[in-house]
Amino acid sequence: MFEENFGVYGAAKIWVHLNREGIRVARCTVERLMRDLGIQGVVRGKTKRTTIPADDPGVRPADLVDRQFVASAPNRLWVADLSYVRTWSGFVYVSFVTDVFSRRLVGWHASRSLKTDLALKALE
Repeated sequence: MFEENFGVYGAAKIWVHLNREGIRVARCTVERLMRDLGIQGVVRGKTKRTTIPADDPGVRPADLVDRQFVASAPNRLWVADLSYVRTWSGFVYVSFVTDVFSRRLVGWHASRSLKTDLALKALE
């Protein structure tokens, strides 16, 4: 049945198909048998989006504070971060600069494109 449907049926559709044909079987049994046979249906839906390709870990910038986010006084250590927000009209990229001591925003900037000046404008 899996091959008859071009290998796209998952456990839920196979379970419904079997029960429709009069073969009473639990859905968890179908899931277990498919897992044991090493077959799975096509996964549809949203894919994971990232701004950095997973296959090239060397592109990430160095961690200059060695994950020690502590400051003895204000304006001694600022950290920056980039994020993106999905809106109805597309993605909006946001850059934040935060003072570690007071945890206040020093600056921020939002843009429709992810360019180098996004972080610089947040710092300015």
